[in-house]
Amino acid sequence: MSSKVERWCGLLILLVMAVLIVIPFLSIFLASLQPAGSTVTGLSLPENWSLDNYRQAWTAAGFSTLLRNSFVVALGVVPVSVALATLAGYALGTMNLRGENGLLLFFVAGLTIPVEFIVIPLYFNLQQVGLGNSLVGVILAEIALFMPFGVYWMRNHFRAMPRELVDAARVDGASSPVILRSVLLPLARPALTTLAVLVFMWSWNQFMLVLILIQDPDSRTAPAGLGFFVGQHGLDVPLLSAGTVIVLLPILLVYLFFQRSFIAGLLQGGLKG
Repeated sequence: MSSKVERWCGLLILLVMAVLIVIPFLSIFLASLQPAGSTVTGLSLPENWSLDNYRQAWTAAGFSTLLRNSFVVALGVVPVSVALATLAGYALGTMNLRGENGLLLFFVAGLTIPVEFIVIPLYFNLQQVGLGNSLVGVILAEIALFMPFGVYWMRNHFRAMPRELVDAARVDGASSPVILRSVLLPLARPALTTLAVLVFMWSWNQFMLVLILIQDPDSRTAPAGLGFFVGQHGLDVPLLSAGTVIVLLPILLVYLFFQRSFIAGLLQGGLKG
């Protein structure tokens, strides 16, 4: 009897949380379909469904350029971050390195440093090396910013794998690169997918870092461009809602496409942890 009660209570909690998450997104979407300049209150269905706000927002904010820049940054950040985190996590998780605990503590300490604390010094450092006001500088900064979590995530994943797999491969004469490529990586796909999706989301949503490092309007990313767009059309809620949906749509599509692997990676990490 108690197990059934716990199950229904769990389902009820999940349902409430789902409703609390879906309602804000639904309200923004419905608001984006209202006539431009109209007053929007709560969840209200539009009388005349129209996509004019999306066309106007796309042109006024220049989302074609903003989205292209965001994809350039994400495509530069995600593969490099995942690759470096995998290599570092493999070394820290399977090899008996001298000073391993101190090195891991160094990466964990990086998780506690807020972006607001380093963004101003980072701006001047990038200016000195000629990478200021450029997407390359943003890509390098985001890779460094996401590296502590990535290394910690992959290190825990490799550490939780059966040690016998690595030992058996080494007995057979396999080198460390072969063990990683042929033995561990096929088993690490859920963890790699989860990390890639998380890094993509964090990179796409990065606002303050891009806002300070990039002053050229043609080099801004979608969230930063949306911030300036809000400043220009702060009273037009339907238009701003359309711009918000445009910025959120790539994240939603990526999550839906990798949903199964993403959840599998989270559950795998939770069960091992």
